[in-house]
Amino acid sequence: MNSTSWPEPLLNNALHGLAGEVMRTLELHTEADPAALLLQLLAAFGNVIDRGPHFQAEADRHALNLFVVLVGETSKARKGTSWAHVYKLVSRCDTNWKEFCIQTGLSSGEGLIHAVRDQTDAESDDDAPPDSGAMDSRLLVMEPEFASPLRMIARDGNTLSPVVRQAWDGGSLQVMTKQSPETATNPHISIIGHITKDELRRDLTRIDAGSGFGNRFLWACVRRSKSLPDGGQLSESDFERLVDQLKHAVEYARSLGDHELRRDAEARRVWHSVYPDLSEGKPGLFGAVTSRGEAQVMRIACLYALLDEVAEIEPAHLKAALAVWKYCEDSARYIFGSALGHPLAETLLSKLKAAPQGLTKTDLSAAVGRNRTAEQIDQALGVLAENGLATTEVVETEGRPAHRWFATRPTAISTSPPNCPEAAFS
Repeated sequence: MNSTSWPEPLLNNALHGLAGEVMRTLELHTEADPAALLLQLLAAFGNVIDRGPHFQAEADRHALNLFVVLVGETSKARKGTSWAHVYKLVSRCDTNWKEFCIQTGLSSGEGLIHAVRDQTDAESDDDAPPDSGAMDSRLLVMEPEFASPLRMIARDGNTLSPVVRQAWDGGSLQVMTKQSPETATNPHISIIGHITKDELRRDLTRIDAGSGFGNRFLWACVRRSKSLPDGGQLSESDFERLVDQLKHAVEYARSLGDHELRRDAEARRVWHSVYPDLSEGKPGLFGAVTSRGEAQVMRIACLYALLDEVAEIEPAHLKAALAVWKYCEDSARYIFGSALGHPLAETLLSKLKAAPQGLTKTDLSAAVGRNRTAEQIDQALGVLAENGLATTEVVETEGRPAHRWFATRPTAISTSPPNCPEAAFS
């Protein structure tokens, strides 16, 4: 696909099993994007089953919590409508989850920890009153205005970004400040956010995407799928049938306890064929936000397996996950394009493009303002050079030779599907 094109629809492999059945049933009765329904269903299911089922990647234990952001061209992408359908279904599977485990208002790391905090007693801290702690260690943060937490992250001293990264990784959470001594032992946190493309491009590039915040999220382009002036007509019997099937899958997943899901022999062969491409780095902000493809695919594959009520990952589960990842990767390519995620580097590149004769570092420093240090200029030029966007040449002068920088044609970001054998998608 062209990097400026809207992603192609989800591949049929993504419609596997119960997830596919839910999506096919609901999408007939809603204007919401099928991708929005599917990704939020996977995220909600992954949260309600808790952190017991997992997979292991070397020394890292991966629970099946997903971070998903739906990105619309405008506020009319029916993002909220899609969540309403998913919530109505999944909330029927667990009353406690519905009552205690869904919150909004993501603004600080301390606030996120407080939502899943441990119980304390008076003897643990003479200055702190006893606290019964959170009602549940599961938490699904539903953020309909995801631009707000992105703006919070950009504030000096805000701890949201590192705590969000820890929450995706798993393990215990704590901010090492005297003002916030709360801890959360092994919580299970998922995040669903809704945002427009312009808000995302504006606000995510304000933070260091390379820090690992952006690559823990699945970014998915969504838009209104159809016009239904009279709304949907999902029958009560169809709804109850889906609820019963989801309940059964939730109960099965929980019954496994602390179970490690592994790939069967055939799925391992598929995995070996796709792994090189999944693990290969890509340039720019697009590369930064898609650099955890291996782990994201495996988390999604495990969820498909559990929805099938099996404790081992089969080829169909892996192929379904690859189809979802392809859609998210294509979405990220469309959203971020050739953006570098480095504001100064992008400013320098625009200056170089406007000067075909090239510019020295002195010229560039003057062009962006003298408040930039030589080290900052060097770092930004290094980013351009690493991405093949600028080169330097030594130019002879009457005095000392000058190092002059020139813009080059941008290195093309691959727009082809993952370099996988046909078997991985058929």
